[in-house]
Amino acid sequence: MDGTFDFDAGEILLVDKPKGWSSFDVVKKLRSLFRVKKIGHAGTLDPMASGLMIVVTGRKTKEMEKFKGLEKEYEGVMEIGARTKSFDTETEVYERQSVEEVTEEKVRELFKEFTGEIEQIPPIYSAVKVQGRRLYKYARKGKTVDLPRRKVSISKFEPLDIRLPKSDADSPEVSFRLVCSKGTYVRALVEEFGQRLGCGAYLKSLVRTVVGNYRLSEALTIEEYENLASRTAV
Repeated sequence: MDGTFDFDAGEILLVDKPKGWSSFDVVKKLRSLFRVKKIGHAGTLDPMASGLMIVVTGRKTKEMEKFKGLEKEYEGVMEIGARTKSFDTETEVYERQSVEEVTEEKVRELFKEFTGEIEQIPPIYSAVKVQGRRLYKYARKGKTVDLPRRKVSISKFEPLDIRLPKSDADSPEVSFRLVCSKGTYVRALVEEFGQRLGCGAYLKSLVRTVVGNYRLSEALTIEEYENLASRTAV
């Protein structure tokens, strides 16, 4: 990217979102850096996740749904034998269970049960709206609501590494690759995986690596966009 932009005609900005930033934080930052009015992101990435975000500007925002509909690929790590209320590291572990009965073979076989079209319930700690309010607002007040189900498609869900504990000091972790449709909540998938495994699990880390034909290796960090903005400032 040479730093020459036509934001009104429309740009596709590939961003390597840092962990801890919301998708809105990224859009707000780019809007401020480049003083662009019409801008939006093509697919939310949870604050505790990092990786590829597609941000579009100007006339390209008319193509937002096309970008949102692209298949996505992730690499992540789940810790088994523990659960959190947010299904990831946003909230603390509230329950731990033994993983003594868990075997590598059992873990590998369970992955095969999650491919194809499945129904998901979104995490209570999410931005999905129910009765006009974001779910996380209900969660933070300790309120319970009926959660809507949604159908998503899982093309690939496979283990990359299975690390079962050899001592009490070791964390039982499973790293994985996931290829899925839009709207898939990876942390909800991990929560269900842990339930079926019989010991619980939560999402310890997640990186979005691919969206359609766009790859994380092509994306720029926030710092790199800051440098571009400073060079192109009048």
